Amino acid sequence: MEKLRRRLILSAALIVLIISFGTAGYMSIERWSFLDSVYMTIITITTVGFKEIHDLSFSGKLFTIILIIGGVGTALYALGTGAKLVLEGELQEIFGRKRLEKKLKELKDHYIICGHGRMGKIIARELKHENLNFVVIEKNPDILRETEDVLILEGDAAKDETLKKVGIEKAKCLISVLPTDAENLFVVLSARGLNPNLLIVARAGEEGSEKKLLRAGADRVVSPYHIGGLRMAHSVLKPAVVDFIEFATKSGNIDLQLEEITIQEGSRLAGLTLDECGMGRELGIIIVAIKQLNGKMKFNPTFRSAITAGDTLIAVGETSKLKILEDMAVGKK
Repeated sequence: MEKLRRRLILSAALIVLIISFGTAGYMSIERWSFLDSVYMTIITITTVGFKEIHDLSFSGKLFTIILIIGGVGTALYALGTGAKLVLEGELQEIFGRKRLEKKLKELKDHYIICGHGRMGKIIARELKHENLNFVVIEKNPDILRETEDVLILEGDAAKDETLKKVGIEKAKCLISVLPTDAENLFVVLSARGLNPNLLIVARAGEEGSEKKLLRAGADRVVSPYHIGGLRMAHSVLKPAVVDFIEFATKSGNIDLQLEEITIQEGSRLAGLTLDECGMGRELGIIIVAIKQLNGKMKFNPTFRSAITAGDTLIAVGETSKLKILEDMAVGKK
């Protein structure tokens, strides 16, 4: 970027210098007007072949020769630089980088995904399906070339300056799914230092890495191998249960969804029991569990269970009905 800027400045400066030199020369030697001198200088250095405005004196002809030798070379250099910018797509790259920087500055309460491998792509797809704002950090050029329709920044997620570029201070959550546990550990340490209130979820590959990531500042650690092993075992031992969970959590499923809904302060549901809310009777929604504000999880709540502001309802139901419940859970404005 800095090299390109220097080339553009140099080309512009040389063009201005040679036009000023030619204009001043013709005004001084031939006593022409400013406009005639500028016009003569431009048609000379661009070699358009127009006839001289006025007949040249001997000194004027010598000056024109000097102007042609110096000016034509300068004009060709400037044109060559401009052509290279267009042909190599450097202008497009600059404007693309500017647009990226503008989008990054506008991000707020967004999600940051570190790594765009197999897991990162799945996470990005799910966040996109929920219409959430997110940005991806990836340093592998091969993966970057394959990425489309995703706000992505090339860089090392373990570096503070990279995290600052994606607005770590204003972010809501960071998900680190880099290839190695060491990389994820560095990301967690950096992110926690830059934003103490950030929700951090990290991937753990090797056994024993989970505790280290938690000590480093991760709120939650997910081991794909552990979860994958359990899912495969349950597929054999409890196939119907696994089928139900996969059906309820499948992205884009319009029939049934498993969702979590937080009761906001001022919601008309706060202070009521599940029976008084009428979720089961009117909406056909099943409340599987209630996660209280203190973190305690109450499974299989009864119809007498009360709802308070800050509780998170784990609900199963149709997508349209769940949307109605989400609207009810929002505080009054």
